[in-house]
Amino acid sequence: MKREDRILLAHGGGGKLTRELIEELFLPFFKNPILSELGDSAVLEFENLKLAFTTDSYTVDPIFFPGGDIGSLSIYGTVNDLAMMGATPLYISVSLIIEEGFPIEQLERITRSMKEACSKAGVEVVTGDTKVVGKGMADKIYITTAGIGIIPANVSLSLRNIREGDLVIINGPIGEHGIAILMMREGITLEGDIKSDSQPLNHIVGEMVKIEGIKAMRDLTRGGLGAVLCEIASATGLAIQIEEEEIPIKHEVLSACEILGLDPLYVANEGKFIAIVSPESGEEVLRVMREREEGKDSRIIGRIEKQPKGKVVLRTKIGGSRIVEMPIGEELPRIC
Repeated sequence: MKREDRILLAHGGGGKLTRELIEELFLPFFKNPILSELGDSAVLEFENLKLAFTTDSYTVDPIFFPGGDIGSLSIYGTVNDLAMMGATPLYISVSLIIEEGFPIEQLERITRSMKEACSKAGVEVVTGDTKVVGKGMADKIYITTAGIGIIPANVSLSLRNIREGDLVIINGPIGEHGIAILMMREGITLEGDIKSDSQPLNHIVGEMVKIEGIKAMRDLTRGGLGAVLCEIASATGLAIQIEEEEIPIKHEVLSACEILGLDPLYVANEGKFIAIVSPESGEEVLRVMREREEGKDSRIIGRIEKQPKGKVVLRTKIGGSRIVEMPIGEELPRIC
């Protein structure tokens, strides 16, 4: 593929163009052993302490949507990135870029939402920054967060741990966040109550990592389930086979995707993740996940295979199969 000479919206979509930007532009300047892991969080090891550290920015449009808003989304997104490394999230920084003329009432609403999200996740905002730009120089409000958490000494989650035969487990239905955002943004009304799945995942992960055999975790945000599986297959050189019949999708979301011409595999989520676990631990992990509200609909959706190397294969409901490709960009821009 020819390299683009201008930044496109797709460069921020979590697909091939995002990967190209990271690997061909950013990594050559900043490459080091910690960054090169390209995990959801950096893992920083000291003599007797292992920390997870992450940062993220939020430009979602609209800023208020069914099931959440940009404030709670920014807290949960950071908490979840830390949780994917097995960390207990502790502290968060918040930086705001606000457009001149933004209503104080809406800013207070967002701030209150962030406070409630912090309480639910069990974290604290301990530092921050605020900037105001001229009218028309931003779109309402952008939020950047960073977070830090402690990883238990006996927990070491990494794609390097994954082996043939490992199971792929998901904690619930996919596609709710992206569809909720699209419907709100475009003023679309469909049957059913579709809300964002935005939620903290650190509590369920905290129970899961007590079990041996968990190899790695990834949250399914930009690019959805399809992009994350493709990233894992590419990084490990292994194959991932998933069963279409086992992938949980709510009827309302599937109907919306069919009407709008979207593939739910690539629609963003903000409260879903996959865990790669050993076959010996699969049932116990599944049991623990299903005991919590965040994982009551958890399922084993596939397994790690040797062939075809670096590929994701979807076995369809009718018995066929197809290769799941990494998306170029994102079907729905500005969903987080």
